Amino acid sequence: MPNVRLKLSNRPENVLLVRQTLSGVGDAIGLDALELNDISTAVSEACNNVAVHAYGGGLGPLEVEIDACADALVVVVRDHGRGIHPEVKASDESGGGIGLPVIRALTEDVEFTALDGGGTEVRMAFATAKAATLVRAGGEEREQPTAIVDDTLANTIAMTIAPTSLARTVLPRVMCALAARAYFSTDRISDTQTLADALVAHTDRSISASHLSVGVSVAPRNLAVCVGPLPPGRASALVLDVDEDSLGPVIRRLIDHHEISPDGSSEMLALHLADPR
Repeated sequence: MPNVRLKLSNRPENVLLVRQTLSGVGDAIGLDALELNDISTAVSEACNNVAVHAYGGGLGPLEVEIDACADALVVVVRDHGRGIHPEVKASDESGGGIGLPVIRALTEDVEFTALDGGGTEVRMAFATAKAATLVRAGGEEREQPTAIVDDTLANTIAMTIAPTSLARTVLPRVMCALAARAYFSTDRISDTQTLADALVAHTDRSISASHLSVGVSVAPRNLAVCVGPLPPGRASALVLDVDEDSLGPVIRRLIDHHEISPDGSSEMLALHLADPR
């Protein structure tokens, strides 16, 4: 399991979410500004290719995986559409406007793999000799949470983060970007930041796996975030906790309503925010 896995649609605005995720990982491992800029530029070009070319102008899935390995940050961008034609990969340095020369120039190594059933996996390795290495999650992989959040591809973002402490720099950035997309007011975006900070602070000690699973659905003036997996009964305990420094008071002050749903032997907590203004 990678340190971060994103599953989202190929809508162009989702490229910003990928960049925000990279910024969070960069903070966690100590990337300098120049390294982060080069990585974000190359990964954005790969994601833009999926947004513009992979599905013939239609909607389709975009998958991004990020691993902070020894001496390198490895990012995989994957589509399940038309992919990149082999003749473009091999010989057309103009890239047809899809940024392949930029990707090749900014990566230490790049591989293009055609997927069975259609699509392309672009694997980019970036030299990061001075950056920290993140522990990868072990054990069996779990499916992304979809039971509570809106399962419409265009409006749903799913991610896994491991180790769970990495969520401290990643999740607040992603949730604030999504709150802005939902047309939240400045005050309500600030509330979203507060909620995200509280979630990562308190679920880090509560997750029943080696990774945090997050699903977020976005609609105008509405945001729903689903987190887990939590041990049975733990979601209720988090919500009902009255300690001043706990998650409970934040939920009661900022959340419009919440739901708890089973997820195999664990459970998921969904929190719904609205901004009627």
